[in-house]
Amino acid sequence: MIVFKIILLFTSFAFAYYGYNCLRTNLMISEFKRFGLTKKQRQLTGMLQIIGATGLVLGLFHSWIGLFASGGLAVLMVLGFGVRLKIKDSFLQAIPSFVFILINGYLFYVFLRLI
Repeated sequence: MIVFKIILLFTSFAFAYYGYNCLRTNLMISEFKRFGLTKKQRQLTGMLQIIGATGLVLGLFHSWIGLFASGGLAVLMVLGFGVRLKIKDSFLQAIPSFVFILINGYLFYVFLRLI
C-alpha cells in the first residue's frame, strides 16, 4: 500500500503542477495554441487537472473520490494522447500522457478494489 500512496502523491503533484501551469504560464499558452486548442479548453484542462489532483489526495480518505479522480484523469490523458497523435507529435512527446494513462488506470483499479 505504501507504493500506491507514493505513486498517488507523485501523480497528484504532477497534475497540480501541470494544471497550474496551464492556467498561468506563457509556455503552456503557446503549447495549447500549437495543439490547436482554445483558451477555454486550456483553462478547462488546467482546472480539471487541479481538481483531479485534489481528488486523488482526498481518495486516501474516501476511496470513491479517488476512483472518480483517477478515472477522470485517465480520460483526460487519453484525450491528451489523442491530441498529440492528431498533431503528429513524436512518440517521445506523447509518452508522458501515455504513462499517465497507465498510472491513473492503476490508481483506478486500486481504488475500485478498496470500495
